[in-house]
Parts: sequence; C-alpha cells; structure tokens
Amino acid sequence: YFMIYISMRFGIFDRFGALNSKPVFAAFVNAIKQKGHQVEHHDIDADVAVIWSVLWQGRMASNHKIWEDFHKKGKPVVILEIGALDRGNLWKVCLNHINGAGYFGPTGNDLTRLNNLKLNLKPWKQGEYIYICTQHQASQQWRGMPPINTWVEQTITEIRKHTMREIRIRPHPRSPMINHTYHSNVTIEYPSHMSGTYDSFDFNKALDKAWAVINHNSNVGTVAALNGVPVFVGLDSYAAPVGNFDLSKIENPQMPDRQQWANDLAYTEWTLEEIASGEPLDRLLPKIIV
Repeated sequence: YFMIYISMRFGIFDRFGALNSKPVFAAFVNAIKQKGHQVEHHDIDADVAVIWSVLWQGRMASNHKIWEDFHKKGKPVVILEIGALDRGNLWKVCLNHINGAGYFGPTGNDLTRLNNLKLNLKPWKQGEYIYICTQHQASQQWRGMPPINTWVEQTITEIRKHTMREIRIRPHPRSPMINHTYHSNVTIEYPSHMSGTYDSFDFNKALDKAWAVINHNSNVGTVAALNGVPVFVGLDSYAAPVGNFDLSKIENPQMPDRQQWANDLAYTEWTLEEIASGEPLDRLLPKIIV
C-alpha cells in the first residue's frame, strides 16, 4: 500500500483582513506549511483561497471578488473569523461559508473540547423580553434578505399577531437601522462601545431577561441558544438545529436537547496555538483535497 500525497497551493489574502486578523492569518500559514502545502500571498490562481470573514465592507471589501472567483471555479475558500464563544481568544476556521452555512469538520463529537473550553451549556430559561438582534447588511450572510429596517418591521408585525410581550431591538453596531418603530411596547437599544472589549452590548445581561431571541443567522443566535434562551432563526443559522422558525410559536417555543449540538459547536472555534498546530486545518482537508 502507498499513499499519494497532494500538495495544495493556498492563496492567503491577508491584506484584506480586519485589524485583529494578522496573528490568525500567521497561525494558519504556519499550519499550511507544517502540513507540507504551499503558501502564496494574494494569488488568484491558487488552489484554495484563505480570506477574512464574509463581510464585504471596508478593509474586507476586496474579498467579495475573491470569494466569487473561487466559487465560480469550484475552488474551496477557507474563512477565518472572530469567534463568538470567547471573543478575542477563539477564532473560527471554516470552509466555504461561516456559521450554519459553513463546514467546520466532522460532527458527532464528544464532550471533551466543550469541557476543556469550560463552555457552560445552560438550562433552558425564559425571562420577559423578546429581543430582535439585527446583523450587518453588507455581509454574505444577509444575502437574499430585505433591508434591515424592512425585516425588523415585518418581524414585529408577525410577532404582534401572537403576543403583546415587550420587544427590544438591538441593531448591529456597525450597520445602524433608521431610528424609528411604529409599534407600541417596542424599544431600540442603541449600541455603545464597551471599553476593553470587541463589543457594544453586554449580551449576557440581556439574555438574563430574554424570553426569546430573534436573529437571522449571526453569532447572536448561537450564543443565546448556548445560554438557554429559545431562538428564532433562519435555516442557515448555526443555531438552526436547536432553534425555532415559526413566529406563531413565540409564546411556546421549542426547547430541544442541545448536548450534541454544543459538543460540535466547541469544534468550530480555536486558539491561535491550536490553529498554528494544524488541528482545525486537519478537520477541513478531507473536503479540500478531493
């Protein structure tokens, strides 16, 4: 028996990353070289693209063309991104998309990593308020969706058919919505940067009071579900397997078992040292080398 080894050319598009992306790119480059593959910087003809996030704005705007070119050619795109579970210490490494639409490696994982990361799967609980959490309109995650304001108004209108419970809206800090709502018992909580963090909201504080969280497919739904708050999400949210889709059930949401989902969630985000070791890359390579 012998094994045919294929060396792949990875195009690293690190000029188009967020300011916090440099050490993550560096760790991933280390992993590529360690596994015997080639690193080419900003090579549109590489076998695999490595980009930062799927937000086509600001420093990352140039990634949109790279994403489209590689997808049209049927070539894989590795996406690096800030994590949701321990922001600033854990980073996503996924294939072809992020969150529920991306591939993070084999599922059916055990408890080991969940426990090692000290991620606490909290029991289901419900407070008073319905939170609508928006996301960035310029992201690929929002593709095919209406303008944020339209989506919020449609969501509130649907909720109001089934409950008069207080609704609180949290706009994305870098994708503001127009400051109005025509509905009663609805408030908008405006973002204000929290010193020493990447964040503009204390989301954990909100989750203590949340009856349910409504979010299309960003990190918010995942974090809420992990913390025991029922979520209403889109089909490609990472929280979709444990979430709800029908707002007519807002007063009686499903709260399924989440253990396997949480086990697998723990294998979607990694420390810089783990990324450099090649562990997350190993999980993706079977889908990259086909």
